[in-house]
Amino acid sequence: MTAALTHRRTLIAALAAAPFLTLPGCANLPGFSMTDAIRELLTLSSQRAFAMLLQPNGFYDSQVARIDLPPQLGGDGASSIVAKILMTGAFKTRLTRQVNSAARDGAERAAPLVADAIRTISIADAAAIVSGGPTAATALLERSMGRSLVGAMFPGIDQGLRLADNEIVTQALRAATGIDFRGLVQDVSDRTHDAIYRAIGQEEAAIRANPRETGSPLLTAVFGLAR
Repeated sequence: MTAALTHRRTLIAALAAAPFLTLPGCANLPGFSMTDAIRELLTLSSQRAFAMLLQPNGFYDSQVARIDLPPQLGGDGASSIVAKILMTGAFKTRLTRQVNSAARDGAERAAPLVADAIRTISIADAAAIVSGGPTAATALLERSMGRSLVGAMFPGIDQGLRLADNEIVTQALRAATGIDFRGLVQDVSDRTHDAIYRAIGQEEAAIRANPRETGSPLLTAVFGLAR
């Protein structure tokens, strides 16, 4: 087992072991509040999302989090010239896997920041979040954090693109026009940011749809009643 894989598994375990705030106010659970339920919802949603994303092929295998290639590297909207250069499916698949592997390296840096943000997030109108749409809490978290994850992930993504199979990236950049290495890192960082919140939102929606499945009396009481 590689040191990187061991580190990722340790990080996932630490996220999973993070205590759900035993929190205060729900009619069915005296001493607990809807604010506490939102924190617990976000904690569990993010734990599940990162546990999936930090797997070896977590981003690439995910329907909601896979990072597409930018147009300059043969993604949607690519020019005919680039399309001809990057014509082989094998090349594009290899490059896409590389980009998604780098996204995982960035997400590894993002996970602790998300956990910290959830512990301190300001929830002004808990009732509106509880009764809101299927990803209302995730949207609140994203607004609260702004684009802070992008800067935090940039070094990890930069390193991931340079170290792992970097000749495929170099070959693509040499062939493409209008993009340099830093531009590619920025593009992947931005896409990874959005993918992380899509993954958390997907988990939030699943929990809201079936809060009993979590085994949490608080989530079951609050979001079971809200449905």
